[in-house]
Order: sequence, then C-alpha cells, then structure tokens
Amino acid sequence: MILDEVQRAPELFQILRGLIDSGRQRGLSAGRFLLLGSASMDLLSQSGESLAGRIAYLELAPFDPLEVAADSLDELWVRGGFPNSFLAASAAESATWRENFIRTYLERDIPSLGPRIPAETLRRFWTMLAHSQGGLFNGAALARGLSLDGKTIGRYLDLMVDLLLVRRLPPYHANVRKRLVRAPKTYVRDTGLVHTLLQLDSLDALVGHPIVGSSWEGFVLEALLRAAPARVRASFYRTAAGAEIDLVLEVRAGELWAIEIKRGYVPKLERGFHSAKEDLQPARSLVVYAGSERYPLGPGIEAIGVRDAAQLIADLA
Repeated sequence: MILDEVQRAPELFQILRGLIDSGRQRGLSAGRFLLLGSASMDLLSQSGESLAGRIAYLELAPFDPLEVAADSLDELWVRGGFPNSFLAASAAESATWRENFIRTYLERDIPSLGPRIPAETLRRFWTMLAHSQGGLFNGAALARGLSLDGKTIGRYLDLMVDLLLVRRLPPYHANVRKRLVRAPKTYVRDTGLVHTLLQLDSLDALVGHPIVGSSWEGFVLEALLRAAPARVRASFYRTAAGAEIDLVLEVRAGELWAIEIKRGYVPKLERGFHSAKEDLQPARSLVVYAGSERYPLGPGIEAIGVRDAAQLIADLA
C-alpha cells in the first residue's frame, strides 16, 4: 500500500502502528507500506504516533551531478534539481515553476502542517538565509531584521530543516587548543530556490552576483552529502583565528576527509586551510572545483571535479 503526502494525515501513524504489529504476529514480512511525503519524519512524528523500530528511511533528493550529463552541471546548478525546474523547456519556465513552488509551500503546504506563520514573514526569513548561504547562523541578526525574538527565529529554522528545505551543518568539535566556532552554517538546500529567492534566473546574472561562490559551495556540498553513505558524519571546521575547512567528513571512526570547495577553474588554497589541515590531520584532502581534471595541488591534497568527488564518496558504501 502506497500512501502519498502522508504529512497531511498524521493520524494514520497510530493506525499503521497497530497494523504493522498485528501483521508481525501473523508472520507478515516488512515492506507492506510505502509512505511518501514532503517533510521529514521528525516533523511528522511530533503530531503522529511514533513508528520507531517499524520504519526505515530513504530520502529521495532532487537530481544531483551523478544523475545528469557532465555538460549539464551549470544548468543543474542554476535551475536546481527539482525535475520540473531542471527539465523545463526554457529558463523562464524553470524560474516560473520555482516561484510557484515557493508560493505554494508558503501559502498552502506549511499551514497544512500546523504552524501558523505569516507567509510573507517566512519568505523574508527564507530569503535572508539565501542571502547568507553557507554563512554562520546568526539568529540575533535575523531576529532584528524580522522584528522577532531569538526563540521564534530558532523555531523557524527548525521548521525549514524539518521540511528538508534548509541544511544545518554543525561545527566539528576537535580536541585542539584553539577557540572554535560554535554556530552552525546554514544552506538553502536547492540552489535553484536560492536563485529564485534572490531573483537570479540565469547563469549570467548569477556569476555577476556576490552570492556566486556561496551558491556553488552549497551546490557541491549537497551533491557530496547526497552521495555519502548514511553513517558518514558531516561538519565544518573553523577557528576564531580563521583556520577553516568547508566540509569535514568522518567516513569511519577516527578517519576524516577534509574537503575545500572553490568555484574557480584554477583553485588556490588559503593559509587557513593549511592551518586547519595541520589541526585535524585528515586521511584525505580534496579541493572540489569547477573543472573536471584530477591533479595534485600540494602534498596530500588533490584537486577534483564535483562529479568525480561525489563518485569517490559514494564508493565508500
């Protein structure tokens, strides 16, 4: 039995729990119910019966670089991975679809889940996150900009994360004698939505905008995390002195991969990356850039394109 848009009927969870348990007693195997929805199960469980021990999760993400042609990467970056946006007949049709998606989510889908948040307020919050793509989350600044309190801003962020629209990347806590940044970084997960929120509907408009580097970073980060096996832990590393690594993957217990993300075709590493690398001593160091060639960039550091990097991480499974 397939139940689509299950977030609209959380009362079904109590019924499903009983059906699953009774089926187990009769020797029925798993896989009887397929639940589809556009929100995380953490959000749904707040208003429904817990299915802990009775459910397995699979996140069906939008298109990623391993699923499209190599010469379509820029289009995927600009339009995002939602099929109707990426496959639209023109840039204008793609932009219109994304705008309608945002409006529908704000005006219909989110209210149907229970939160009573003015659509315009939530759009402004979403747009502010797009402007600060890949930046440290500053709840106080966002609260001032929206004339709200910090707790309300925190709830808004929790909601957007639960709706799978925003990624909250935690800082890596290392046992080093340095003062580390404690705030998470936030990314609007689909870059097509980032560009629509900022009214950037073409590659030309994007590359001339200050957000271009942060947008590319979010695009690559999502591609790599979608490819990563479920048990891989992701974070970033930053010290108060400026040592930084964009993405730290704990691929196995105690084994770290350090990943720096650069938009240019000739990537150059800053001193902060080398300092952070000395702190963490990663097993592997990659610089993911806009090109496709693989070559050494320094001792123990490899430059690599986003498709090859995603495949490399997927092979960890």
